[in-house]
Amino acid sequence: MTAISGAAYAPESIPAAVVEPGEFVFGAVGLDHGHIYGMCEGLLSAGGTLKWVYDPDPAKVDAVRQRFPQVQVARDESQILDDDAIHLVAGAAVPSERCALGLRVIEAGKDYFTDKAPLTTLEQLAAAREATAQTGRKYAVYYSERIHVEAAVLAGQLIKQGAIGRVLQVIGLGPHRLSAGDRPDWFFIRKKYGGILCDIGSHNIEQMLHFTGATDAEISAAAVANFNHPQYPELDDFGEANLVMNNGATGYCRVDWFTPAGLSTWGDGRTFILGTDGYLELRKYVNVATDDGPGHVFLVDGKGEHHLVAAGNVGYPYFGQLIRDCLDRTETAMTQEHAFKAAELSIRAQLHARVLHR
Repeated sequence: MTAISGAAYAPESIPAAVVEPGEFVFGAVGLDHGHIYGMCEGLLSAGGTLKWVYDPDPAKVDAVRQRFPQVQVARDESQILDDDAIHLVAGAAVPSERCALGLRVIEAGKDYFTDKAPLTTLEQLAAAREATAQTGRKYAVYYSERIHVEAAVLAGQLIKQGAIGRVLQVIGLGPHRLSAGDRPDWFFIRKKYGGILCDIGSHNIEQMLHFTGATDAEISAAAVANFNHPQYPELDDFGEANLVMNNGATGYCRVDWFTPAGLSTWGDGRTFILGTDGYLELRKYVNVATDDGPGHVFLVDGKGEHHLVAAGNVGYPYFGQLIRDCLDRTETAMTQEHAFKAAELSIRAQLHARVLHR
């Protein structure tokens, strides 16, 4: 899959099956965002079986069938939800419609795996929290910039091992290429996409919580702007937020749609993590002006400077953990509260953001 377009970016799968063929069966509903490919690839690489696909748009269904020729086309959504063989439904619907789909999936007795942002309002969040609490079903979220990026997976492992001591601050930079001509209409309607901090900002806020080990945070400052796209008046092309975690660590993120045409990939995503005993820099998708490819982790500690290449060497354990969590009713991949808290903070940052320019 090309790395030029972020909307269609799906890392090459690294097979690590945790189940036998046919033991974990899932369907795909809602194909509005290209992340559905990465979500399905991840589950398939962990041993999942993709049985059904459905979307009202036949062109989107045909594209999925080309990528996954084994999948069957459902006549409607209910054919998937009513299938007793289905354990989980994956969806990348329009962001404002993701919660409603999730509630239908949960009501049908299935677990749900949605693209980020998993929802766009606090009212939706309350409904999703209530549904999961009452049923025990999962509302899992594809925070791909951590769970489907080997550099981020490796950083989490290093932090857990104590490589940089206690984490004090996480800085996340999330530039993306706009490719406006390839975007659907909903992408430019704030009510539908949720705003830049709710949308791509959720990646970075989730990482702040994960890398610091925090369970909550306060938004100390946030801002959004439309600096250079007056033809799309509801688009936020820039956003930033400062957070203070409930364990004293801090976080900052900047997200934007200003990736220049000359960059070899869709965005130069980077993360900087400061600890008491060292620091990490993640160059996730590119090491600029080199032919080194993606997946670089730079570690500086008391012993020296270390360049670790994660790409092709770490894998994506989240997907196998999610499958086992669905079968075993455990929470090893990501807790439900963590997934919801990242979404909540992203929405609150968007709601309270100062508008710099529009």
